[in-house]
Amino acid sequence: MEDNKISMTDKPIKVSVDGKEVILVGTAHVSKKSIETVAETISKEKPDVVCVELCKDRLHAMLEQKKWDATDIEKVLREGKIYLFLIQVLLSNFQRRIGEELGVKPGAEMLAAINTAKDLGIPIELVDRDVRITLKRAIQRTSLSEKLRFMGSLFTGFLGGDEEIDEKLVEDLKGEDMISQLLAELGEEAPSVKEVLVDERNKYIAHKIRAIDAKKMVVVVGAGHLKGIEMELSRKVSDKTAKQNLAELETISEKKSSLRIVGYLIPAVFVGIVLWGFLTHGSEVTLRMLWRWFIVNGTLSAFGTAIAGGHPYSILTAFLAAPFTSLNPTIAAGWFAGFVELKVRRPRVADFKGLFKLKSVWDWRKNRVTKILLVVALANIGSTAGTFIALPYLASLI
Repeated sequence: MEDNKISMTDKPIKVSVDGKEVILVGTAHVSKKSIETVAETISKEKPDVVCVELCKDRLHAMLEQKKWDATDIEKVLREGKIYLFLIQVLLSNFQRRIGEELGVKPGAEMLAAINTAKDLGIPIELVDRDVRITLKRAIQRTSLSEKLRFMGSLFTGFLGGDEEIDEKLVEDLKGEDMISQLLAELGEEAPSVKEVLVDERNKYIAHKIRAIDAKKMVVVVGAGHLKGIEMELSRKVSDKTAKQNLAELETISEKKSSLRIVGYLIPAVFVGIVLWGFLTHGSEVTLRMLWRWFIVNGTLSAFGTAIAGGHPYSILTAFLAAPFTSLNPTIAAGWFAGFVELKVRRPRVADFKGLFKLKSVWDWRKNRVTKILLVVALANIGSTAGTFIALPYLASLI
């Protein structure tokens, strides 16, 4: 009986929006059944427009078979986008791994929608927000604790690789109860992440659908967005409000986070402690403070680099840079260590091609691309830990 159970996402949902007939098809991104459902629905309904949950960059990557070896790691480091790139690798690797085990390429159902629409001469609309905007907003909106919890979940969930993944599990993930449970857990673990990755995109896609001039359309989206988009489409929203909401959802805030404010406070606190030590205890205590600051901060940053499998030169760079970069919120020890790692162990084509085949922590430390990412991340974490350990220790000396 259980094997014959059909999840709600196997049946398209029809919604009426401002006189338009919108047919929502919820899919799993690595499901053979989703590919069949998408093609059958479009062929049967023959809509005026087919909408897919893709942005231009993601579509280009699929159609052009864009390879990771086109990535300029040095540019990623220079522009401070290492964590953005890290998240992209994590998510892409996870989805690719499931797809390989099931014999389905990630996003195959979206390509099926596009190809079916082309065969029938039906226009295609991309209704998802630019992935770069989504990830940047997610990073900006999350607190430090949320970032740590979310990244921890990504690493522990995606680096394991030993769990058994079969097609039944993927189809179960499309079910309403399972999706609701997963989103609820994400909301508890990292509410800001869920808001940006799920809730905001539900609103964005709904507004894009409203703006399309068509009597009938088929909209292909991931199962996790299905109910949210249906709910957003049921709301009464004026054209003016919809345009304003779209503009807001495409904006990347420039306001400074609390983390940056703390970054500027740290050098002030450090200078205050050292100055007070000099005034009250003289130069001997001051020199001892500076030496302890250098050792604690540098050692922990170097230790993080070593855990990442960094080259001895990268470890030494982290040790020397951390005591100084901790006092400047605009630079980080990991950047310097990462640049050195890039120079002494420049990634090969095989490393880029292997980005989708990372199944364990050892794979991440062995691959030269991800090793650079780990060096940057762990050197920075070590330096941060060193800062918050060293400051109260210095204060105790006076």
